[in-house]
Amino acid sequence: MPATYNDLYLDARKALKGMGVEQAQLEAQELLCFASGKSRGEFLRDLPLYASDEAERRFRGLLERRLNGEPVAYLIGEWEFYGLTLDVCRDVLIPRPDTETLVERGILFVRDLPEGTRVLDLCAGSGCVGLAIADNCPDTRVILAEWWPDALRVARQNILRCGLSQQVSAAQVDALEAPPRMLRDFDLILCNPPYIPTLEVGRLDPSVRDYEPRIALDGGEDGLKFYRAIAKKWKRALKPGGKLIFEVGYDQAQAVRAIMAEQGFADIQTTMDPGLHWRVVEGSAERRTASELGP
Repeated sequence: MPATYNDLYLDARKALKGMGVEQAQLEAQELLCFASGKSRGEFLRDLPLYASDEAERRFRGLLERRLNGEPVAYLIGEWEFYGLTLDVCRDVLIPRPDTETLVERGILFVRDLPEGTRVLDLCAGSGCVGLAIADNCPDTRVILAEWWPDALRVARQNILRCGLSQQVSAAQVDALEAPPRMLRDFDLILCNPPYIPTLEVGRLDPSVRDYEPRIALDGGEDGLKFYRAIAKKWKRALKPGGKLIFEVGYDQAQAVRAIMAEQGFADIQTTMDPGLHWRVVEGSAERRTASELGP
């Protein structure tokens, strides 16, 4: 019996809810829009209409893959973050609402700074953080820094997709090493590094563990490897008074505060995300010594 778009949507929403998907309504809609080639507006308009056999077959195939654990963002090849639609694939983490808190803190810091403010998105992945800053702060100049070549390719695609190539560039950089000379004098460094302790990666939800890139998840034995290296080595890349802002795991804020204090950051603050987890830790760089400036 032919099914309407509404029938398919309701069936998918029920199935996704049954497997514990929090955003079942959104995911069902995204899958059906993608399978049918419709925009959200067209989907809502056409809910009472019968779906074509081809659209239904494609949709049911995608839904089966989702029910087997594959994230919907990878199935459709894109995801929305802070008003931007970005390319995503299994080479990058899927942008999450938690990370919008990191973006918001960055915007608050740079929005009143003069034209030409320099921003670095370190461990950029898809580029979601730096691109959101650039999109909301048009007087900034943003660099997306990423070590993994496949992720860097996605970041460059997203610069073009968002129409921000006049404002944003990308560079291959190892966040665990000292910054190269070309990456200095930033007003702001934002960083959402790998922060899951190594032994915990295998215990993550299968939709994360089996599909998202381990290189973007594994933060070393205690999850703090990147925070230690970046706070120590990348402080020299900030202007005096510049800020380093980290996203952190739900239980890591105090440890990251201590790491930043040990490295001489001032005015250290923490910010909660909408889920009431201490999600962001930030601090200001004071005047650097000759040894901190490096070669």
